[in-house]
Amino acid sequence: MNQLKEKRCWSRQITCSCTQIRRHIPHLTDGRGFHPTAENFASAIPPSPAPRAAPLLRPHSARLLSPTFPRDPTCAARIGRRAAAHPHPGRRREGEPERADRGRKRADPRKAGEMNAFRLAGDMTHLISVLVLLLKIHTIKSCAGISLKTQELYALVFATRYLDIFTDFISLYNTVMKLIFLGSSFSIVWYMRRHKLVQRSYDKDHDTFRHQLLVLPCLILALLIHEQFTFKEVMWTFSIYLEAVAILPQLVLLQRTRNIDNLTGQYVFFLGAYRSLYILNWIYRYFTEPHYVHWITWISGLVQTLLYADFFYYYISSWKNNVKLTLPA
Repeated sequence: MNQLKEKRCWSRQITCSCTQIRRHIPHLTDGRGFHPTAENFASAIPPSPAPRAAPLLRPHSARLLSPTFPRDPTCAARIGRRAAAHPHPGRRREGEPERADRGRKRADPRKAGEMNAFRLAGDMTHLISVLVLLLKIHTIKSCAGISLKTQELYALVFATRYLDIFTDFISLYNTVMKLIFLGSSFSIVWYMRRHKLVQRSYDKDHDTFRHQLLVLPCLILALLIHEQFTFKEVMWTFSIYLEAVAILPQLVLLQRTRNIDNLTGQYVFFLGAYRSLYILNWIYRYFTEPHYVHWITWISGLVQTLLYADFFYYYISSWKNNVKLTLPA
């Protein structure tokens, strides 16, 4: 079929050549009074060279590069349309994603993601720590051994992290947990500051950690190291950095007083266990979800867990030996 097409195209060129010769050399005849035709000139035209092989190209691309390919505008237009409809398989069109990313969406690590056992255990442990603290304040009417500085930092953490609570809906579970942590953190601060009976048990003399020194460096770090420079993103990153060090005033207070009751020790233990379980949640999501990489949360969570390491050691030791929890000065 291709050879027949090439013969037809060559016949067109020979006919055009004969027409031009008749126009410019009208006296050229063979002695019998007729002008040369395509059949007479076919033998005078030298044979065309053999087409060069192009094994790595598509057939229409090889014909375009071949010296014997006819320069017929209709054929070129037809082949051009065919090439546009069926591009080269090794190339991708402009604006088309890479082959490995086609049909796949990048996972946002800040979204809740699918529920797993580690995440559920971490959320429940965090909720238990808050309930233990509220139980102590409501039943005993005492906040002895609790740092107001830490509770204020946690209220600031949740207030800056959950700015999207009324704009971005992820799930009912996620929204309910946000409301619980926001309400509980501000209610604890109010009890320790305004409630007449509770504020009497607050130890102002030992809770002297300057927590303002933690807020400003975390804010500057969030302005420098973040994922997107928007207000919500910077505030979210600031809350991650601040949560990593928010437990420091509480740990310093426990070391100074050295008198830790059971509810206070359980509150701090569950608070540290929540972050440890979340590290397992991140590891699980890293191996099960595509493109799940979030260094800001990972490094901050690791730092926060390391701050609890000393407390975990003495808490487990006292539980094994059935003695009262005390921390070294």
